[in-house]
Amino acid sequence: MSTAADSVMELTRHPESSPINAPYRADERTARKSQRTESSFLDTIVGRRGSLRSILSQVEAVAGTNTTLLITGETGTGKEVIARAIHELSPRRNRNLVKVNCAAMPAGLLESELFGHERGAFTGAINSHVGRFALADRGTLFLDEIGDMPLELQPKLLRVLQEREFEAVGSTRTTRVDVRVVAATNQDLKQMVRDREFREDLYYRLNAFPIYLPPLRERKADIPELVEYFVQQFAASMDKTIETIPEETMRALVRHPWPGNIRELQNHIARGVILSNDGIFEPGPLESYEPLEPEISNPTLEEKVRREILAACQRANWKLGGPRGAAARLGLKRTTLFYKMKRLGITPPADNFQN
Repeated sequence: MSTAADSVMELTRHPESSPINAPYRADERTARKSQRTESSFLDTIVGRRGSLRSILSQVEAVAGTNTTLLITGETGTGKEVIARAIHELSPRRNRNLVKVNCAAMPAGLLESELFGHERGAFTGAINSHVGRFALADRGTLFLDEIGDMPLELQPKLLRVLQEREFEAVGSTRTTRVDVRVVAATNQDLKQMVRDREFREDLYYRLNAFPIYLPPLRERKADIPELVEYFVQQFAASMDKTIETIPEETMRALVRHPWPGNIRELQNHIARGVILSNDGIFEPGPLESYEPLEPEISNPTLEEKVRREILAACQRANWKLGGPRGAAARLGLKRTTLFYKMKRLGITPPADNFQN
């Protein structure tokens, strides 16, 4: 299955002849095809309207340089896809694109993954290990969820960015590398810098060329094309033939706010293809969506406290205790935070309640 769940614009060899009977799309697809005078990697990206068009122009402009990039946007907006596009359009395209999720492993293991380690460097290190920076030499290293990199590891990353050298864990030998770093986050790094949760010097080093990816609810013009592509993709994988997407169905999909962005859209389309018969795309009902609370022009002190607690809980992924939990971020005892949350009627989402 494609990695489209992580993208706002899926990389694909989009078929020129579509099995979907979509009259509102046919003329647009024909015109777009006739306008293409040359193929490029960016032509494989589905959804090329509005703000995305200017983003792709930025990608083309910066891809040929060695500039470090910081890609920001909500979860599911396509940060990894843009990182891949930058690599594929760069002179480094024939070398490795190495990916690291900084939120997926603890600090000690992350350091070893990035820089490698020598045999015997720590308990359990029975063999030496080549790190991701070495694997990405003369290529591109994609650091996803960079906001979750532990503070104690950030100076070592800063050194590699500035000096292009590092030492593996347990080694005294300096290794020099030529790596282009592309970082991504769905967090507000500026706020994290103000909260002393992210190094200011590292932030400015990473933010040499920022690219912001808008959420899908701000790119409604792209939804029909994305729906069409995903329907084709899943129908083919399930050995189904879907010839029609009813206009009423498409209008409902375009109106939906898609808080989960492309990942939510993809999952909904997959379920819809499973349920569809007789060549007609008939998805199930869309999940209800509770909009964010409206801004209060003159909030009370209690509302300000409530907002501050909510923001800290969300940045900590609703983990209340621990050194990176919401209580520590607010400078409160865990029991005090519990009391304030109860008094203000703040409860964690159901899937985070165990925290």
